[in-house]
Amino acid sequence: MGFTEIIAWIIFGLVAGSVAKWLMPGKDPGGFIGTIIIGIIGAVVGGFIAKILTVGGTVTPGFDIKSFVFAVIGSIVLLIVYRFIKGK
Repeated sequence: MGFTEIIAWIIFGLVAGSVAKWLMPGKDPGGFIGTIIIGIIGAVVGGFIAKILTVGGTVTPGFDIKSFVFAVIGSIVLLIVYRFIKGK
């Protein structure tokens, strides 16, 4: 993985995490870095969700709307899990 791919994932994670936090407002972890981490991990979780639902396809380079939607869904799942664990 090259430097530009890492930067692309960071930007993708920031955008996906920001959209998820916007859709689920509340007190969540960490600012800028936390949002990036939520978005990147959310993309991985969203990929698993897509695979389970069999809507994933072959992996192609770059990002598309389907990967973005599932990254946001995965990020929302992470926020729900975080709030559930924090609430106990």
